[in-house]
Amino acid sequence: MTSTVETSPPNAITPADLPESLVRGLRGAVHGPGTAAFDRIRTLHNAMIDRSPGVIVECAGPGDIRDVLLWASTENQPVAVRAGGHNVAGNALNDGGLVLDVSSMQGAHVDPERRVVRVQPGVTWGGFDRETQAFALATTGGNISSTGVAGLTLGGGIGWLMRRFGLTCDSLAGADVLTPDGRFVRAGDDGDPELLWALRGGGGNFGVVTAFDFALHPFDHECVTGVAIHPFEAAADLAGFVAREAAQRPTS
Repeated sequence: MTSTVETSPPNAITPADLPESLVRGLRGAVHGPGTAAFDRIRTLHNAMIDRSPGVIVECAGPGDIRDVLLWASTENQPVAVRAGGHNVAGNALNDGGLVLDVSSMQGAHVDPERRVVRVQPGVTWGGFDRETQAFALATTGGNISSTGVAGLTLGGGIGWLMRRFGLTCDSLAGADVLTPDGRFVRAGDDGDPELLWALRGGGGNFGVVTAFDFALHPFDHECVTGVAIHPFEAAADLAGFVAREAAQRPTS
């Protein structure tokens, strides 16, 4: 569902509120209500979410994120971060505030020897799997390929491979984070291990993650999935069948 928003909530910021020096230094673009790009970005997978930010900044890299965060912190402006746009609760948007759209940051680099991958926050699980499966490596990703890596990971992360490899966040080995005041913090054993602990399923408000490092696992099997629908009258028989089959299956 798409509908162009012509008005913003009261007291909303506007693109004109951003300093000219800030806008001029950005590699990404600034969008306000009433433009096609604004409406495209504010449209989320959950069509029940219909929020209208005051300004959307398409960030081309960590430099854009840092500069906008510094300004927003100084001006006490609310900030939301949009990556894959699948967040059911709609946390990727706000009303009248500033949204950092990082969906165009889609870099991914696999190190097959160390079995790790580094991805930027705009990568989706389809893109993630495309790169890692080239080396017969994988980790638990989203059940839907268009789901963003960032949101799923920071929320814990369930997927088809979780019985073998755990939740998505269990394979998160490190992260680069920009705090609201523009400081760079490395989360992990090579930086701040407590911040990594918080990011692994702790949700948001720790900062903006500009890169995720995941441990990868050998996986070269084909997986077949599907949906089977049974009548309600068969519920008891079906539950018994599932229980018996599950008991015979390996847990890893």
